[in-house]
Amino acid sequence: MKTAKILGGLVCFLVLASNVWSMSRWNEARGVYDDVCYLRQAHLFQRFGLAGFDTDISRDDDRYLASKLKEIGFPAWSDRTTPPCHTPMRANKLVMQYPPGTGLVMALFPPGFQVIPMYVLATTTVFGIALFGISYARSTASILLASAFGCLAIYLMINPAKASYSMAPTMAVCALAGFLTARRFIGAARHQILPTMLLGFCIGLSVNFRLPNLFLSAGYFLFFSVAFVRMRSKETLLQGASFALALLAGMAPTLWANAVNAGSPFATTYGSADVVPPEFSLKIIWQYVADMQFVLLALAIGWTGWILRSRRESGIRQVALVAGGNLLVNLAFFASHPVFTPYYTVPIATLSLWSLLFGSLMQPAEIVDDAALERAAKA
Repeated sequence: MKTAKILGGLVCFLVLASNVWSMSRWNEARGVYDDVCYLRQAHLFQRFGLAGFDTDISRDDDRYLASKLKEIGFPAWSDRTTPPCHTPMRANKLVMQYPPGTGLVMALFPPGFQVIPMYVLATTTVFGIALFGISYARSTASILLASAFGCLAIYLMINPAKASYSMAPTMAVCALAGFLTARRFIGAARHQILPTMLLGFCIGLSVNFRLPNLFLSAGYFLFFSVAFVRMRSKETLLQGASFALALLAGMAPTLWANAVNAGSPFATTYGSADVVPPEFSLKIIWQYVADMQFVLLALAIGWTGWILRSRRESGIRQVALVAGGNLLVNLAFFASHPVFTPYYTVPIATLSLWSLLFGSLMQPAEIVDDAALERAAKA
């Protein structure tokens, strides 16, 4: 068992090393408008400190954004009235649409060398959580499962996570949230407030990287709401309330950024194209079906259904119920969103898979009668 775990960890390390080698050759100026805006976000924090939450275009008096746009060949790089990724607000403000989390992380690293260390840090975090999963395994089959998924999760940090800088920290937080989900619903921790608050804070933290990550909380709210309606107990009310408060605490940077840039913590800085009413489109749905995301979603849906259909310990069933609710809400949102990308549903797929993996690994070990084992061996 120990040798198998070491081998599993070694294979995951080899995938990590391959990722780091590939990342070391990345170029920050790859011609993507979103990349430039995330870099500008980091620049504002490095230049102004916490005052960098204000992303109004007037603060580009050092022409940082203009120079970056010129570097990637943006036609109107010198026009401060039409920069990409910016939204007009009241009081003649033109602000960035993204939440501040990605810029905050990138600001930890020196200018010109921000993307590579952020991805390496996030990928190493995923690797560490994968090792943690392997350490929980109690059989050869579970070691193989944890090792295989660990390798897959690490590989995903290259493809499709490279498509958007916001995906790197999102993937790391989803891995941690998956562990916390299993920790919250399996064993004695399900009756404690602290694991619930840690989980809520972690999900809230993910919103600072991608605003649609707010939907990652849907399954948890559905579970706590149904539990309260069924039991009407003080404990279920406290569990739901503590999760909600911790979620808001984790989202604090985004709420503050909204207040500074949009005038209210609950006002969005996104433009009208991103806040259109939901409308299901077969074209959008087919694009997801034909993409690699569909494989991850199919695995998550299939694993969830298998657990719910089998007679399992109540803790792992609760994990599956949360994953099922989360998948339902998130898939409904993205299937009705007018824009497709190769990474939109990856966070919900990986969060669900990490939760189900750790839930399966953390199940209480069965008590086996040694004498029965001996009889079986002789038979």
